[in-house]
Amino acid sequence: MNQDLIKKAYELRTRGFTVGEIADELNVSMDTARWLNMQKQDKKKKTDAPVDFAINWNSLGGSSSRLRYVSAALSDMSLAHGEADVIVGIAVSGIPFATMMADFLAIEEGIETSLAVFHPVKHRKENDKDHEGAISQNFAQVNDKKVIIVDDVITSGNTIKNVVNALKNQGAEPIAVVVLIDKVGISEIEEVPVESLIKVNRLG
Repeated sequence: MNQDLIKKAYELRTRGFTVGEIADELNVSMDTARWLNMQKQDKKKKTDAPVDFAINWNSLGGSSSRLRYVSAALSDMSLAHGEADVIVGIAVSGIPFATMMADFLAIEEGIETSLAVFHPVKHRKENDKDHEGAISQNFAQVNDKKVIIVDDVITSGNTIKNVVNALKNQGAEPIAVVVLIDKVGISEIEEVPVESLIKVNRLG
C-alpha cells in the first residue's frame, strides 16, 4: 500500500501538484504527503511514516448518483443546525458535495442556498505561505450570510479552522461544518459544530 501511495505522490509531484494538493488528492495529511515525496527522492534515508490513514473514495467520486446520495445525507445532517444561505465547498474535493447539497436543499427542502468556493492556503506554492486561503469571487458572496462549510475529509482541522476564520473576517456566520470522513474525531472547530458521516478513531 505504501509503495502505491509513494508512486502516486511522485506522479502528482512531477505533474506540478503542491504538497497540499497531493495531500488532498490522496486524502492524507500534509506530513504524510511530504513523507511520501521524500521516499521517492531519497531511498537511502529511511524514516517512519507519520501515523495516518489513507482514504480512497474513488467509488464515490466516480459516480454522480453515489455523490448525490452522500450529499443528501450531508444535507440532512446540516439541517440539524438550521437553514443556511450559502454552502461553502472547500477546493477541490468539497466542491462536488457542496454543489449537490445546494441543489438537494433547494429541490427537496425548498431552501434556496447559494454556492461559494474556498481555496485553501495549502494549495499555494510552498514559498507563498504568508498568505491565507480565500473565498472565490466567482461564486456567491458570504458577507452577512449563514453558511455551511463542506469538505470530504478532516485530517488535522487546520484547513477548516482557516475557512472558519476567513468567513468570520468577511462577516459570515458559519453554523456548521459537514464532512464525509473525520480522521481526528472532533465535535467542533472554532466553536462551529462538526458533523461527519464517518469518524475514524485510532485505537491504542
